Amino acid sequence: MPKVASGVEAVAVHETIKLLIDQLVNIKDETGEFLLRLEDGRVIDTKGWSGWEWTHGIGLCGLWNYHTLTGSPEALKLIESWFADRFSEGGTTKNINTMAAMLTLAYLYEKTGSAPCLPWLESWADWAMYELPRTKYGGMSHLTYNLLNSEELWDDTLMMTVLPLAKIGKLLNRPHYVEEAKRQFLLHIKYLFDTKTGLFYHGWTFDGNHNFASALWARGNSWLTIAIPEMLELLDLPEHDAFRIHLIDTLEAQCRALILHQEPGGLWRTLINMPSHEGSYVESSATAGFAFGMLKALRLRYIKGEEFRASAIMGVKAVLEKVSDEGELMDVSFGTALGDTLQHYKDIDRTSMPYGQAMAIMALAEFLRVFI
Repeated sequence: MPKVASGVEAVAVHETIKLLIDQLVNIKDETGEFLLRLEDGRVIDTKGWSGWEWTHGIGLCGLWNYHTLTGSPEALKLIESWFADRFSEGGTTKNINTMAAMLTLAYLYEKTGSAPCLPWLESWADWAMYELPRTKYGGMSHLTYNLLNSEELWDDTLMMTVLPLAKIGKLLNRPHYVEEAKRQFLLHIKYLFDTKTGLFYHGWTFDGNHNFASALWARGNSWLTIAIPEMLELLDLPEHDAFRIHLIDTLEAQCRALILHQEPGGLWRTLINMPSHEGSYVESSATAGFAFGMLKALRLRYIKGEEFRASAIMGVKAVLEKVSDEGELMDVSFGTALGDTLQHYKDIDRTSMPYGQAMAIMALAEFLRVFI
């Protein structure tokens, strides 16, 4: 196989991933600006590696993707150490975001059979199945550390909780978990998919029946681009299965819409359909998520077309250019709650975060498959 593909050297990609991993586990919040302070006195470090939030759950996904591709013992050790440290601390509050770590734990248990993993998987999946608050029609309310977000559906939920529930259901032979996960995908697509553009709104509320600011937010969209191929791969449904077809059609519609809004340099803006002169800045984590999702969907033959491959490779190159010499993925927007105005999204700060590092790792690792 060639050592260069699409003008990118394999060795350069590996070196960039190693830098990204180093930054992933060494990011520090020097000012305390990004700490989540709870009413019960706890302080959740959303930026540093020693906390437990969705930011770390996605970080673990990035490490797992690279380990799966390369067998990296260093990446595996980082994953195992993170779980050992968090378990020894006694865990944390169960919510939509903290559930994200359970996806990697399920894959880790599948690989190693480590007995201490099992009760955590059982307890958290049981909570998601039976105790997590639901909206009208049974959707998963986007419960976080400090907010119930009652009657609200967020596109983040599919990545953070629904995908782990499906994986645990498959792994532990609990088909009712899998069926619930499928139901959540269908429900979220129903209320978040914008048929006019082919993109996804950030959220929906049954309290007033609206999509808040109707924001076509980039990273929220990227959770769908990632989660749909991941869900289809782990379910391994027959070719003519209706659920499979529906998700593939939805993904293709989204990817076609994304191509229309990609910047000439390969990036997407934080509000996908809003031009730069209106204040929508380019955002690297979403770009990485789109590139990963398109490349994986192409590899698994869920979507077909050189236009998707060209767009994904442009995204990969843009991500590479956004990694600093120290390994930080630049232009990553901070965690973003639902906003009632589009200005809310334009005002979100940009800073290095574990999920940005991880999403870049995922995109670059998926691209590395061209060298195999």
